[in-house]
Amino acid sequence: MVDVSGKDVTSRQATARGRVLMRPETLAMIVEGRAPKGDVLATARIAGIMAAKRTHELIPLCHPLPVSGVSVDLAPSEDGAAIEIEATVRVSGQTGVEMEALTAVSVAALTVYDMCKAVERSMQIEGIRLVAKSGGKSGAYSAE
Repeated sequence: MVDVSGKDVTSRQATARGRVLMRPETLAMIVEGRAPKGDVLATARIAGIMAAKRTHELIPLCHPLPVSGVSVDLAPSEDGAAIEIEATVRVSGQTGVEMEALTAVSVAALTVYDMCKAVERSMQIEGIRLVAKSGGKSGAYSAE
């Protein structure tokens, strides 16, 4: 594990995105609340938040962080063929929260898949990436 004890405590934030591709019928089922396992979007949102808070238990050598805020947003894509996922994580600490944001998106996407796999096994999780970060010695980053 990297020693961060010499780093300053700063406000840090990271945002990640990803998507779950699916048939339009599957997306309609989710949006209309007809999924056999229940409310897909609400469940995936909670799963993403929980995952961000437990990233250090899942990724070797990740620091346990006192996460101060997590938002996970899921929405149908404009083309009607995917659920778009975005997670933003905030902390005041000595290391960044990029892994927490990426983990939140990943677990939210896996939850969508799990809750809908009985209806469509051909769904695809794609494009999970860091889109922005701020704070810390390296400063700001934006992929857009």
